[in-house]
Amino acid sequence: MPKLNIVILAAGKGTRMHSSKPKVLHPIAGKPILRHMLATARALQPSKIIVIYGFGGETVPETIGESDIVWVKQEQQLGTGHAMQQALPHLEDDARTLILVGDVPLLEVSSCVALFKEPAPLALLTVNMPNPAGYGRIVRVQNAVQAIVEHKDANEAQRTIKEINTGIMAADNRWLSQWLQRLDNNNAQQEYYLTDIVALAVADGQYVSAVQCNDEWQVAGVNSKQDLATLERVYQHRQAARLLAQGVTLADPARLDVRGELTVGRDVEIDIGCIFEGKVSLADNVRIGPYCVIRNASIGAGTALAAYTHIDDASLAEECRIGPFARLRPGTQLADHAHVGNFVELKNAQVDSGSKINHLSYVGDATVGKKVNIGAGTITCNYDGVNKWRTVIEDNVFIGSDTQLIAPVTVKAGATLAAGTTLTQDAPADKLTMSRGRQFTLDNWQRPEKVKK
Repeated sequence: MPKLNIVILAAGKGTRMHSSKPKVLHPIAGKPILRHMLATARALQPSKIIVIYGFGGETVPETIGESDIVWVKQEQQLGTGHAMQQALPHLEDDARTLILVGDVPLLEVSSCVALFKEPAPLALLTVNMPNPAGYGRIVRVQNAVQAIVEHKDANEAQRTIKEINTGIMAADNRWLSQWLQRLDNNNAQQEYYLTDIVALAVADGQYVSAVQCNDEWQVAGVNSKQDLATLERVYQHRQAARLLAQGVTLADPARLDVRGELTVGRDVEIDIGCIFEGKVSLADNVRIGPYCVIRNASIGAGTALAAYTHIDDASLAEECRIGPFARLRPGTQLADHAHVGNFVELKNAQVDSGSKINHLSYVGDATVGKKVNIGAGTITCNYDGVNKWRTVIEDNVFIGSDTQLIAPVTVKAGATLAAGTTLTQDAPADKLTMSRGRQFTLDNWQRPEKVKK
């Protein structure tokens, strides 16, 4: 097999997008269209990836930010052939080039492999469309491609052809170099068309083949916001189908958004309206309630998230109970059987096994031990206006409602803080601490025991 060069044509403006943003930077599933194409390209392990950019100036390479790509700027957009001419100095003589279109986010690796392996000097990726109006038709003679005829130039017989050009092709570089140098702009638009290399190849007596893609969505491009919305739904439908095939229970496959990498265990249940971003893993028997947003998180087996829970860059162990309306911010780590309830916010907090923060509290920059109960309205005051400070709450602590912990402060194991306490000094172990104008400790106090009914 020859070496593989990949060229991605991504210089277009996308006039119908009605946007100052380059078309290839508009998002599908939470990431720019071009990133989808680059992921496909990298999966092919090419020796070189070349991206032709133009509209938007340096916005495209700066946004993508991948230094191992050869970025080539097309100063003037004079057609797809002209774009490929800019790539010509970077192509390797002993390689075969796969030419991809930057606004086709759903193209799959298998289609690219089939095209690259096609032995003809020039091979086109085509697709049959029920309604091919507006697309260039593939004209074959004894199965070999003889021409691509644009819709406006096609005769009545040619317009009945369902096989159309996708703009994606592969060619041996020793021939591609010659054909690109022979392109001219003798046409109404005065542009250099890449499709003209088909006629040049036929004129040189070279066989031009076509590899048919059986899925028109794979080769569908984004030219408008309507296209963007349509392909977003196609992408999400395929993600839902993948999850269903893995045994996930989806309350409604049409109301799911996966904007990253979602891995799942067995017997996972996901309710409507949930969004998954970045890398998310759901272990066995995880239950996700409606309208949760989960980003870069791992959720342990048997954990349940109630409605409207937001999790960002956090990890949850087994059998946790979260929400509804809970927010777990970056750095949060929950051990097994932790409970975080409604309108509770955690940030950079480590909560050990069996601890509960059930109502209307903020716990930030804190270490919480085992079997701690934090009452409603409790706040760790971690920010002094300049610096962040840490709160440590040791095992078996009970914190009453409406308590403020002024960090840095430690609540020793077994301590109890009375409701309404403002804690400015460490609370000793196994004692009741309260503040009523001043802070004091009762040495001979005993914690109440649960009365059996």
